Amino acid sequence: MTQGPWTTLEHLAGQLPAGALLAIAPDYSGCAMAALREVIRAGTGGLRLVTVPQGGLQADLLIGAGLVASVESAAVTLGEYGLAPRFTAAVKSGAVEVRDSTCPAIHAGLQAAEKGIPFMALRGVLGSDLMKHRGDWTTIDNPFAEGGDPILLLPAIKPEVALFHAPLADREGNVWIGVRRELMLMAHAAQRSLVTVERVQEESLLADPKLAAGTIPALYITALAEARRGADPVGLFGCYEADRDWLARYAREAKSAEGFAALLAEWLAETDEPSAAHG
Repeated sequence: MTQGPWTTLEHLAGQLPAGALLAIAPDYSGCAMAALREVIRAGTGGLRLVTVPQGGLQADLLIGAGLVASVESAAVTLGEYGLAPRFTAAVKSGAVEVRDSTCPAIHAGLQAAEKGIPFMALRGVLGSDLMKHRGDWTTIDNPFAEGGDPILLLPAIKPEVALFHAPLADREGNVWIGVRRELMLMAHAAQRSLVTVERVQEESLLADPKLAAGTIPALYITALAEARRGADPVGLFGCYEADRDWLARYAREAKSAEGFAALLAEWLAETDEPSAAHG
C-alpha cells in the first residue's frame, strides 16, 4: 500500500514555505498547535496570515515569534482572556501589516477561491469604514437591477497553505471535521492543506453515511500526520477542553516581550508524542 498523504509531524510542518499565505483556524475550531510548535522551532518566517475568520493563540504565537509579515483578519483576540498581547504590541509598533476585514468578507473571499472564480459579491460591508482602508475592494452597480443598487466585489483569497487539526482521519487520508465547515472551506480554497489529527481509523470515513457529510476527501489533503492532543492548549471540539489556566497565564505573562519569550521557550521545550507516518 502506498503511503499517500501520511507523514511525520516534523515533515508536515516543514512543508510550509517561508512567506506563504497561510490560512489558520479560530481557537474554537481546529488549531494545529503541535504542528505550529514545529513551524516556530523551524523559524519559518515572512508568513502572511489569513484567519478564518478570526485569529487567536496561533496568530499571537507566530507574531510574537517574529514570523509574521501581515495579518488579514476579522479580529485577533484571546476571547474571554483578553487582548492578544503580541498582536497588540505588533500593531502599535507597526511590525505587522494589518488588513482589516470581517467574518463574511473573509468567508466570501475564500468561497471565491473554492469555486475558482476571481471575486465574490457581498452587500453587508457597504457604508462601513472598512471601505476606506481596502483599496482591493471595489463597488459596482448591480447589473441585474435597473440602477442605484450598489454591490461590493471582494477578490478571491487564495491561501498557499491551510493548516488545521481535526479529530479523525482514515488510512486513505480522508479527514473528518464534523460541523466545522470553515475547515472544509480552508481545504477547498488552499493550494495545499497540511492537517494533523487525533486518531486514525482503518475503515473509510466516506463509506459511513453518518460521517461522510462532515469528511474532507483525501484529494484535498496534501500532508497528514497523527498528533495526539495536537490542539493543546486551546482544546478541540468533541475531544477535550481548553487549558484555561495556561491560557490565562499566557494572556497575563505575554504582555511583556520578556514574559512572552520565557513562556514561548518553555512551550517549545515541551515534547509531543512521537508521530509516525501511516502506510
